[in-house]
Amino acid sequence: MTGRPIRTLLFSTLYPSVVRPVHGIFVETRLRELLKTGEVQTKVVAPVPWFPFKGQRFGEYGKFAATPKHEVRHGIEVHHPRYFLPPKVGMLVAPRAMASAAMPVIRRLISDGFDFDLIDAHYYYPDGVAAGIIAEQLGKPFVVTARGTDLNLIPEYPKPRQMILETARKAAASIGVCKALMDRLKELGADSDKLHVLRNGVDLERFQPVDRREARERLGLPLDRRIIISVGRLAEVKGHHVAIEALGKLPQDILVLVGGGPERQRLADLAKRCGVENRVRFAGQVANEELKNWYSAADVLVLCSSREGWANVLLESMACGTPVVATTIWGTPEVVASRDAGVLMQTRDAEGLLAALNELTQSLPDRATVRAYAEKFSWDATSQGQLALFSSVLGKGTHCD
Repeated sequence: MTGRPIRTLLFSTLYPSVVRPVHGIFVETRLRELLKTGEVQTKVVAPVPWFPFKGQRFGEYGKFAATPKHEVRHGIEVHHPRYFLPPKVGMLVAPRAMASAAMPVIRRLISDGFDFDLIDAHYYYPDGVAAGIIAEQLGKPFVVTARGTDLNLIPEYPKPRQMILETARKAAASIGVCKALMDRLKELGADSDKLHVLRNGVDLERFQPVDRREARERLGLPLDRRIIISVGRLAEVKGHHVAIEALGKLPQDILVLVGGGPERQRLADLAKRCGVENRVRFAGQVANEELKNWYSAADVLVLCSSREGWANVLLESMACGTPVVATTIWGTPEVVASRDAGVLMQTRDAEGLLAALNELTQSLPDRATVRAYAEKFSWDATSQGQLALFSSVLGKGTHCD
């Protein structure tokens, strides 16, 4: 027998595509970092809901239709099978619909020579449950990574909670991107011996400090004002509205919102009602590789989310030398664990944000200190943790033909 890399099939709807390049980019990043070790070979199956019409007027559904059935991203083969998601009952039938749609693609990969060793699934419901169904049919082990809403919101529904726990029982291991998520899965009734924490890291090469003046000039931002940045999908859960409401009490500051989403008009209307429309800039969706300029241009990043598993934007901002203010939820205290990184809000409202900003201003860490804190979160430990876990699941240090 000759040693060979471990072969994994990454299964998740949270994976970027040519039409949604930043969707689930944290899953892609973790995989790319793992592949750098040279000890793993991977193909990706990333199902998308079926929809008949392409075009911007159909929003996200139009993007589903425009997603190619097969593509290669950064040298990684990615397949996008379609699954039917009926209205009203879609949440309950999604796991089986997803598994049924993906199975022909997966069987074809096996018949073409990629007989993988295990399934590496991301997002517990419905993706992880679907992966469990596939793994059972193929007789393969599988692991599931929880990322946030899949465990801090979806288990409130009885049937999905039952399926999540059954999947956790069958899985070789469950991974949380923060300890809080694995604590939650244990509280739900999962076997603690199968629970592991492998936090996300940050790409320290992509996210580096850019001279603040240079960054602001490049982006057309004023040089003489404090700039607050809020990065994320324009949706209520991200809390951009909290930052807008606080801006009314910060008469000189500029707020930059980076991201796209359904709340854009509502946020613009709110800015007008608060009398700050001239100090709120909507930057729209920004390519991941360009974000360093926005982080570097800012004095502080704020993240007023109501739900987060492990917020990558916090580490990205820190890696660019910009301190953060964030809500005290789930994995965030594990990310912002020192004043060298930033300050946690005590309440998720304008008053809480203002108090935290004031606290940060009174003892503002310099950019080198913030960057040094972020450097503790390289991907190396996570990649080695994955390798050790996968090898343990397969029962050997090096998998063999």
